[in-house]
Amino acid sequence: MTGPIRVLICDDQDLVRAGYATIFAAQPDLEVVGEASDGEEAVRLARVLRPDVAVMDVRMPVLDGIEATRRLAGPEVADPVRVLVVTTFNVDAYVYEALRAGASGFLLKDTPYARLVDGIRTVAGGDSLLAAAVTRQLIGHFAERVRPDTSSPERDSVSAALTARELDVFKQIAAGRSNSEIAAELVLSLETVKTYVSRILLKLGLRDRVQAAILAYRIGLTPDAG
Repeated sequence: MTGPIRVLICDDQDLVRAGYATIFAAQPDLEVVGEASDGEEAVRLARVLRPDVAVMDVRMPVLDGIEATRRLAGPEVADPVRVLVVTTFNVDAYVYEALRAGASGFLLKDTPYARLVDGIRTVAGGDSLLAAAVTRQLIGHFAERVRPDTSSPERDSVSAALTARELDVFKQIAAGRSNSEIAAELVLSLETVKTYVSRILLKLGLRDRVQAAILAYRIGLTPDAG
């Protein structure tokens, strides 16, 4: 990526937006291109400004952050915007839906600013934040609401598309493990794991690890599901 990372801030609280804008503007590689106070405005500005990353609150008026994310990054969107959802643990019970809507990851609202900035860089670079330990905890919490369809033809097609080793890595992704954690668990080199992850995403037509984890939960291909 050439030039600064262009960020759109989407939050209904003035103080939150002001805080984000101040922190982001102080980073030499970030540029705040706009601010939205509701989901509808977020969608409109994102479509006009085409930011590299939209930092999206979940609870906003007019249109909530989940629906805004779906309109900007959902499966049917031809040219999706990368969305980083920021939420509050045990308050926003819709994180899983946000990920299904196309978000590239999420962080907690009490996350230190330095980590939020790094999260923006991660998402802008094409990766997701699913591997973070806190994300793993949240995914596990919301995965309880998913009813895996182990008899789905999609499960058979995924199993047929991947080698046995790729299936192992796929299940580790579903568990929210980072590349280094997968390497340690499966006794592989880090570069080998990166190759496997890229190959899995390509074979299954998935944009990122978030989509891979959601697919794995939906069809029951997780480490504890066999």
